[in-house]
Amino acid sequence: MTLPSSIYSDDLELLRSSAVAAGIIASGFFRRDVKSWTKEHDSPVTEADILVDRYLAASLLAARPSYGWLSEETADNPSRLDCERVFVVDPIDGTRGFLRGEDSWTVSLAVVENGVPVAGVVYAPVRDEMYDALKGGGARLNGNPITRSRRAGAPPLIPAPGAVHQEMQLAGLHYSRGPMYPSLAYRLVQVATGKLDAAVSRRGSQDWDIAAAALILDEAGIGFADVCSGFPQFNKRDTRHGALAALGDMSLKPLVHAALIKVYGCPAETETPQEKTLT
Repeated sequence: MTLPSSIYSDDLELLRSSAVAAGIIASGFFRRDVKSWTKEHDSPVTEADILVDRYLAASLLAARPSYGWLSEETADNPSRLDCERVFVVDPIDGTRGFLRGEDSWTVSLAVVENGVPVAGVVYAPVRDEMYDALKGGGARLNGNPITRSRRAGAPPLIPAPGAVHQEMQLAGLHYSRGPMYPSLAYRLVQVATGKLDAAVSRRGSQDWDIAAAALILDEAGIGFADVCSGFPQFNKRDTRHGALAALGDMSLKPLVHAALIKVYGCPAETETPQEKTLT
């Protein structure tokens, strides 16, 4: 195996330390009377999201001024497309849960090189869980290699939107509904730990939602794909993705992928009125 370059290791340490500091800042607003408002698609944002985003932009770009920047809470600058390496940032992933006082929200940070994540961190401050990965260097939880704990004899545990559940049940898949953690990044990495057997996402997730988790899953040996196009590519002009699935058990792939395609379709396909209703 080719050893990861030292710059990737240095980038990972930068992401780790920045995620911890960001978590401290965000935690100061957690379960308090925080100012919030809605943005496009009725998505919530809080003053904590903005403050953490500003901190991360200042600290990360000061350390790597040649890197591009893509963040949920920063207006997109197309100059990132000209950068070999780009920070991809979600200052608080799971803002709805953050506002409700749920403790699984995360800080999600990645470095993407030529469209591929090479260093990534998903940090859940309240749960004191630091998931990280280095391209070619494995995935860790709190500094230890992630090992998947299988639930012997139990049916697969899969959280999913209601329409996807309906399709999987119609296809005869025997499983239990898993917890729908508000942070997509946190939900995805739980497939690596074995707390979930699969996790899916409806069409429309963005680079910042999944870049760090995608690397962690890949380095942990977990199958992760856009169900229409394969492993996601990042830092493209359009940062949105199709329906996604992370699978700890690849025998689930045919039915899970088929259910997602039935509900959300693929870009080259024309949706039927029924499929539009299901979304």
